[in-house]
Amino acid sequence: MTTENIRTYDVIVIGAGPVGENVADRTIAAGLSTVIVESELAGGECSYWACEPSKALLRPVLLRADAVHVPGLDPAVKGPLDAEAVLAHRNRMSADWKDDGQVEWIKSAGIDLLRGHGRLAGEREVSVETPEGDIVRLRARHAVAVCTGSRAALPPLPGIEHLRPWTSREATSAQRPPRRLVIVGAGVVGVEMATAWQALGSRVTLLARGDGLLPRMEPFAGELVTERLREAGADVRFNVSVVGAERVGGGEVRVTLSDAGEVTADEILFAIGRAPRSEDIGLGAVGLEPGGWLATDDSLTVAAVPGHWLYAVGDVNRRALFTHQGKYQARVAGSVIAARARGEQLDTGRWARHSSTADVEAVPGVVFTDPEVASVGLTVREAERAGRDVEVVDYEIGHLAGAVQYRPDYRGRARILVDRGRQVVVGATFVGPGVGELLYSATVAITGEVPVERLWHAVPAFPTISEVWLRLLEMRRDS
Repeated sequence: MTTENIRTYDVIVIGAGPVGENVADRTIAAGLSTVIVESELAGGECSYWACEPSKALLRPVLLRADAVHVPGLDPAVKGPLDAEAVLAHRNRMSADWKDDGQVEWIKSAGIDLLRGHGRLAGEREVSVETPEGDIVRLRARHAVAVCTGSRAALPPLPGIEHLRPWTSREATSAQRPPRRLVIVGAGVVGVEMATAWQALGSRVTLLARGDGLLPRMEPFAGELVTERLREAGADVRFNVSVVGAERVGGGEVRVTLSDAGEVTADEILFAIGRAPRSEDIGLGAVGLEPGGWLATDDSLTVAAVPGHWLYAVGDVNRRALFTHQGKYQARVAGSVIAARARGEQLDTGRWARHSSTADVEAVPGVVFTDPEVASVGLTVREAERAGRDVEVVDYEIGHLAGAVQYRPDYRGRARILVDRGRQVVVGATFVGPGVGELLYSATVAITGEVPVERLWHAVPAFPTISEVWLRLLEMRRDS
């Protein structure tokens, strides 16, 4: 029998991924009673099907790629990876898809957790259908934060429901390498999974609709990643798309391509983008279109809903689809909710406490391929579109003593963009082994708007790869 009860909190959070957990952590710290509603695993996509498992798959691959070129280590690491051991490590890093640890943290933080499917039911109201079939009505005194994230998008191919394709979830949780894997998509998920599964023994075919990989980044990033993937044995094809695909006799996948070619594989992974998890969360009850992205202002408030009570934080608002950026938004949103609850005026200026300015000006990201790609701020293409007058400064990272110490055959490239008028860095891209650790320095330079003349006084230690900053500044001075 279905029962119904009503509970009241200061704040209701829909979604217990890293974003929802951080919103709740900030509102609890502000003294606001908070409940999180979660329909799957507490910890969300990042913990079980994205960041954690994918990096667990990739870390052995990248470590081996470096070690095989280091004198003294090379004979010991030239054999194939132990796929079984790598996958077992991935399982541990994904907590074997159990959320006990996350639930324990939520409770220890003083946050209530309600299992079930949450739907908006009106102003400051959420209806939750529990796994037992009961209905719990939640009412918020101050705010409801939608933190439901995103899911993998699938193409409108005829018969796709019978194809049983992989998405990012299957690609990060598979328990054995497929003998042949076709990956459709040239973005981060596509290139990372190509890197991982090729190294674990799959024969990978990567299909890109455009003329390069990682199309949103500087072109040289995709070029270097393409070169290495091909050296590793992957078949990388450009300017081609899938026009049809079917499972033959329930087994292998036969893929028909736009150039009239055909590829046969054991599995097909579609890595063509993300879609919002908003199709069944009650958006119609508050006048919004179900299934759409939730647009917000810089305070993460859903502008289309009056009353300043509804917030959309993380992927679902489409501002910047990264876990770390969603957690940043959560910290901002938590501060906004607390300020409004106390009747305080918001400080929403550029880089202010209640404004998620970094979503627009300084979004950092790392692609964990061989070589790694790290970027923050503008690319040349984005600067041109925005009409920004920038100086472009490039440097070959492999010329650094620190890079050669890291890997004797080091190849990589660094680029910074300097605003000519303001004389500050507005974009940076690094490609090469280990460059992910350079990214925070670039992010600080951009968010802090450090004048390039002051950057001269930030001395990099020798011999490290961070000395690339000095070389970039020298290249700019000499030009």
